Amino acid sequence: MIPLTKSAEVQAAQEGNIPIVALESTIITHGLPWPKNLETALLVEETVRAAGAVPATIAVIGGIIHAGLDKTMLEQLAQARDVAKLSRADLAPVMAAGADGSTTVAATMICAHLAGIACFATGGIGGVHRGAETSFDISADLDELAKTPVTVVCAGAKAILDIPKTLEALETRGVPVIGWRTDDFPAFWSASSGLPVPLRMDDAAAIARSHGLRAALGLTGGQLVVNPIPQEHEIPYDEISPAIEQAVAEAEAKGIAGKNVTPFLLERVLEATRGRSLDANIALVRNNARLAAEIAMAMADRTA
Repeated sequence: MIPLTKSAEVQAAQEGNIPIVALESTIITHGLPWPKNLETALLVEETVRAAGAVPATIAVIGGIIHAGLDKTMLEQLAQARDVAKLSRADLAPVMAAGADGSTTVAATMICAHLAGIACFATGGIGGVHRGAETSFDISADLDELAKTPVTVVCAGAKAILDIPKTLEALETRGVPVIGWRTDDFPAFWSASSGLPVPLRMDDAAAIARSHGLRAALGLTGGQLVVNPIPQEHEIPYDEISPAIEQAVAEAEAKGIAGKNVTPFLLERVLEATRGRSLDANIALVRNNARLAAEIAMAMADRTA
């Protein structure tokens, strides 16, 4: 039996065919500082509710997967130290040890699917890191998108990554990359990376139909819906690129690798932009939560 529990709100939503949006917890433990992390988590959950869906923030607490956290649990997670950052490889061992862990995109997809939740909103996916041709540093998020049938809404790939290689890796894995009302692939803080998006959809119902058709066709994996950050909150790619290049060079010089790379780079970019990247991060997560709620509602309509 899988050690998984659902909050009363999530359980009631499933029984009543109310749309649900999964949310990751790594942004709480590793993405934002206290108390901004708790404020943002609560704000994103309220954004989902205001858009007509139920939020299900996912984390592992005491070895048990929780789909839906109450305010006390969110606050405890936001203030916790040395919380494990869980991906596919870490999930079972941390659960077996009865420990706590926050879920990355990959782990959130796994847990959401186990909990019967088909739509998930995050900030940006992981992907192929710069220099991956020698380091082989490629996020497990890409393989998870090819395996687990969850529709993921994000603001593209994190701009600290090698975006052309990330797109190529997604294509190789057969993952649909769908631009939400855009022909440009967004780059997290920036509305456009300068690269075209492979597919475009302007209707949430069409995305919901595509999700259902993938299952009917026997196609494994999920969908990636890329939603550009609102223009008023973006940092143009040409403007933020120098800060990213400097952060990448510093990480290489210090020998920072593996799971420590992304938090290090994000912190350096935050310093270089004097907090603008943090404000943009919060804005894009909320924007993705709204869209995910719209897609989740379209999915619920199909099963009503």
